[in-house]
Amino acid sequence: MRGFVIAALVLANVVTALLIVRDRHAHREAFIELTRLEKQRDELNIEFSRLQLEQATWAESNRVDQVARTRLGMVFPRSEDIVVVQR
Repeated sequence: MRGFVIAALVLANVVTALLIVRDRHAHREAFIELTRLEKQRDELNIEFSRLQLEQATWAESNRVDQVARTRLGMVFPRSEDIVVVQR
């Protein structure tokens, strides 16, 4: 009977060791994935900031005015060309 108890304890010890190895491996894989996702997040934040700056540049009123005048040939209307419509 004593031999059976010792064998069961050794078996339980081996199983526990294997479970610890499995859990540590899963932890390492999760940490690697976390690191990869954090790097991807940082790259996306940098890209988002760059795009916000680009959008602000394109939407600047001076830029819009310049494009309207040069590409579209638009001009500010003369006072005699302005018609006020009243309701």
